[in-house]
Parts: sequence; C-alpha cells; structure tokens
Amino acid sequence: MNPSLRQRVLVLNRLWQAVNVIEVPRAFRLLLQDHAQVIYNSTENLEVLSVDDWLARSLQDVPHESGSYVTTIKMRIRIPKVLLLRTYDKLPAQEVRFSRQTLFERDQYRCQYCGEHFDASDLNMDHVIPRAMGGRTTWENIVTCCLKCNARKADRLPHQANMRLLRKPERPRWRPFVSSMLGDRIDKEWACFMPKCKPEAEMSAV
Repeated sequence: MNPSLRQRVLVLNRLWQAVNVIEVPRAFRLLLQDHAQVIYNSTENLEVLSVDDWLARSLQDVPHESGSYVTTIKMRIRIPKVLLLRTYDKLPAQEVRFSRQTLFERDQYRCQYCGEHFDASDLNMDHVIPRAMGGRTTWENIVTCCLKCNARKADRLPHQANMRLLRKPERPRWRPFVSSMLGDRIDKEWACFMPKCKPEAEMSAV
C-alpha cells in the first residue's frame, strides 16, 4: 500500500467533538459520499470545505509537504487532516465491544509480535495463552497478529516460540483511538480538537 494512504485523519462529529481516527481511503469515501466536509486550517483560520471546494483547493495548491497528496489519473489531491461529519452527533460508547475490528483498531493494525502494519485481510486474532492451555477470549488475552507470526506461534506461549509481545494487551477504557492518542504525538492541526494531547511540534521540543 502507498505509505501516504496510511496517514491518519481525525474525524469529528457535527458538534466538533473527536470521535475517530481513520486512514486516507476511508476518509475519501466519506468525502465523496458527501457524509463529511474538510476542516482546513489556513493562516490560523478554520475553513469548512465541501468535497468540491477541497478538490478545487487541491488544484490550486503547490505541493509543500512530502506525502501530503495522492495522485489520480486526472489530478493530485491533498490529503485532509480533519473531517467534520454532516449528521452524526454522538460520542463513542464508554465500553468498547470486543470484535475483530475493534481489536485491530486497538492495536492500530499492527502485528503485536513482529511490529509490522498490515491490512485487515492479512491479520488474525491470537490467543496469547492458547485456548488449549485454558486461555480465554478476552481483551487481556487476545492480540492482533499477522498470518506469518500466527502460524509460527501456533498453540504455544510466546516465550515457547521465542517471540515477544510489543506490549501487554489491555481492555480499552474508551474508543481505542482516544486512549492510544493521549500523551502521544498528534498532528498539530488536531491539537485544538484534542486538547489533552501534545502536537508533534511540542513533543519534539521536549
């Protein structure tokens, strides 16, 4: 996959509250289906742009940031940093329901053994303590795992397969993107929507 397509886009509900972080392909689907608008920070002013306005702005732009555009047959389109949903006004539920999708979101589509990022079709759910050894299907015992690492580990404990987890699996206390972003690096254009997080510019100065 083109590295530019793995960039993250912050999604706000129509009340301007952060509700998700998605990758570029999904962001463009929301725009093209007219489910969202772009929030663009230009010269310290926030502009709300429709998909037509955004495409027109992309045609006028001169590329200034590596990886900030995707190229189609007909044009070069700037990747938005923040989207505003047109109708959705809810906040994420406090409890995150366990599923294949929410597990991958918690682990950011990253194999918890080799550390590589993958598409959902190339990932599996791995029981850290195998079910054959009494391991349960819970947030605290399941991690995202690529197919190769899953086959290598098989029905063994990580240390038995000479493998190590990147981090201990935990139950998300909020939507996965919120709990994972607190205190982490975020794009500077997200800072006003996620005030508890530090933008990249501040983090680099610490």
